[in-house]
Amino acid sequence: MPVADFLSLDFLLINVNELTNYLFDANKRLYFVYIISAVLLVIPVYWRTFPERSGVGFFKYIFPWSLYSSQSARHDYALLVINKLIKSALFPFIIITMAPVAIGVSSLLEFIFDYHEPVVLSSSAIIAIFTLFLFVADDFTRFLLHYFLHRIRFFWEFHKVHHSATVLTPFTIYRSHPVESLLYALRMSLTQGFVVGCCYYLFGPTLKMFDILGANLFVFLFNFFGSNIRHSHIWLSWGDKIEGWIISPAQHQIHHSNRPKEFNSNFGSALAIWDRLFSTLNKASQVGELTFGLPVKKGAHNSVHSSLLQIYVEPFKKSGRRLFKRLTD
Repeated sequence: MPVADFLSLDFLLINVNELTNYLFDANKRLYFVYIISAVLLVIPVYWRTFPERSGVGFFKYIFPWSLYSSQSARHDYALLVINKLIKSALFPFIIITMAPVAIGVSSLLEFIFDYHEPVVLSSSAIIAIFTLFLFVADDFTRFLLHYFLHRIRFFWEFHKVHHSATVLTPFTIYRSHPVESLLYALRMSLTQGFVVGCCYYLFGPTLKMFDILGANLFVFLFNFFGSNIRHSHIWLSWGDKIEGWIISPAQHQIHHSNRPKEFNSNFGSALAIWDRLFSTLNKASQVGELTFGLPVKKGAHNSVHSSLLQIYVEPFKKSGRRLFKRLTD
């Protein structure tokens, strides 16, 4: 896309309008229903924490001005807008869509196993299998990519942007480097294409999923039960038993700790079973008070991501140095 088009008023207005529509899209974390459900989930937390309660006190508890006006939070807001513009301008030209992947997978299965008549099941059974398969595959590949973003130092430099947040707000979910966003977009296309291709081969072309307002049933439930609290200052644990199966908001906050032992745990998005398999599960009952951000050596100050320019440029510089060193050693 030419720079002139990228900076055009029409392009900016279209993207601003799309951002405002996040409030009405059940596939977005900022969907107003998820925000309302998060507020309702916080009520018992506030009730247990404060003996003296009031409507004003509750509002200040949920939206502390010092947190939402901090430099870290302001960067989150800016990244939400700037990254949306970058994605709209560049990603359509570099992201493979789900459809050709699905066709390729289905064709490959047909080539290997020959053509067969679609498996005969009730429409409800097919919808249930497809919905569950799509959710589990998506959750596992999210975990896997997240795990490798931490383990591969080249990619960690880009993922550091997300972990550089020193305070957590629901907008922190959008605090990511465009390179990381690109990797997640590719992951989504490949995963959905694989699942659709497999199910197309097994059940035929009439695939549907159980959805609520256009969102996968399980995705809707995950977002409804506290997805916006995951990036927040509010400690909400599901208890040890449930946290062995489902990642709680508190567990994700542990993942944002500035202590390596803690931020190298709880890579899962919704399901905790992947962390159990990889021995990276950390339950809320196992940790104490948290501080967020990147680890800082004693007596030093981490200013690598203190400006928007550094947030976008530093990962390229550091990962480039690592790659150059690896190639020249």
